Amino acid sequence: MKIFAIGMNYAEHNKAMNETLLQQEEPPVIFTKADSSLISNHKPFFIPDDMGRIDYEGEVVVRICRLGKTIPERFAHRYYDAVTMGIDFTARDMQRHCKQKGLPWDVSKGFDGSAAIGEWIPKEKFLDVQRLRFHLDINGQTVQDGCTADMIFTIDSIISYISRFFTLKTGDLLFTGTPTGMGPVAINDHLEGWLEERKVLDFRCK
Repeated sequence: MKIFAIGMNYAEHNKAMNETLLQQEEPPVIFTKADSSLISNHKPFFIPDDMGRIDYEGEVVVRICRLGKTIPERFAHRYYDAVTMGIDFTARDMQRHCKQKGLPWDVSKGFDGSAAIGEWIPKEKFLDVQRLRFHLDINGQTVQDGCTADMIFTIDSIISYISRFFTLKTGDLLFTGTPTGMGPVAINDHLEGWLEERKVLDFRCK
């Protein structure tokens, strides 16, 4: 199983991070997470005590359902069958240091437990996955509220792009980017993620 993620896919988040805004004629920013980063089934996230500030980034996640390589964008919708909410946990201090030094930032994104996912919902349950509202609550307060219609790169275009370089396989996951509102987590925080009116993500930090 491979875990792909896309960075800088919502304009407001990019502004908040003081990043240069991507344009659709530019390629998306793709990175990967180790398979050991995955946590699910309401298991807790154990905050590392030696990696500095750890930020949550709530995202829509899609599940690849068939083998594919060099997939045309017009057929990409056939290659995923379910969606959920996920958290792309980021060791922000480490990432910032690596960026300043021009170094890869795999460790800051792919460490153990850094990819939390919720319950899978068949995509047919939603009228349009590319117009899906989602939000993340922490301790009962909404901290991120987004809509997939605001993505710079659509789900189908991301799948098509990734498949140029990597063969997609059944069970691979794609984190599609975070809207504005990311921030640090603390011990005992309770995270809940929603797709429309469905709560699909529910776990605590330890």
